[in-house]
Amino acid sequence: MLLRVSGDLFAKGFGDPPFDVLALPGWMRTVADYDQTLRDFAALAIDLPGFGGAQAPPSSAWSTGQYAEALLPALEAFATPPVLVGHSFGGRVALQLATMRPDAIRALVLTGVPELIAHDKSKPNFLHRSIRALHRRGLVSNARLELWKGQHGSADYRNATGVMRDILVKAVSENYEAQLRSLSVPTTFIWGENDTAAPLTDVEQALELVPAGTATLKILKGVGHLTPLEAPDAIASAIRDRLLA
Repeated sequence: MLLRVSGDLFAKGFGDPPFDVLALPGWMRTVADYDQTLRDFAALAIDLPGFGGAQAPPSSAWSTGQYAEALLPALEAFATPPVLVGHSFGGRVALQLATMRPDAIRALVLTGVPELIAHDKSKPNFLHRSIRALHRRGLVSNARLELWKGQHGSADYRNATGVMRDILVKAVSENYEAQLRSLSVPTTFIWGENDTAAPLTDVEQALELVPAGTATLKILKGVGHLTPLEAPDAIASAIRDRLLA
């Protein structure tokens, strides 16, 4: 079941309304990631703008905060505040949304969210710095620079184009320490112990910033980054616990 929630924003429906769960997939992922997790719930899952069937944002590069603002109308589809679920990039947006409208969200389930806390950025290597210096002097063209970055960037960077590449660059420079410190929504962090994109040590440090009694951490043994596919039942259990609380 496909439902329009606002403008060009559509959600996949699971079960029958009234819905009580809202799920956001990760970077370059789609709502299909939640097929197993949400099969027994009355839930909506939304493809974020630029992924799946959703149109990309306009020409300016959105921050995760702007993604959250675009999703505010989706909360109107719920008669009562839902449990909000976010994986990876969707978790960044979910955390922003939870701090923007804590009154409209019953609980938060976050999994595999990168860059929750600030990290010292490693200095670009000599070749990278040289290419950029030559570009500034007009000795390397824009096209040549983009080709080089496409060959040497991360897989996500190489696969992103246009405004979505700009959004990715902006997103990886963000951290969410302010949002964590002000978090008031009951939250479950559910994490794969083998997640290399969002290391377990990061979420453990993030928990130290969250007000006492607000959040819990569940560690999934033998699980990596794609938790909705690797451990759908574990995420479903975390959602159920929050609905019953």
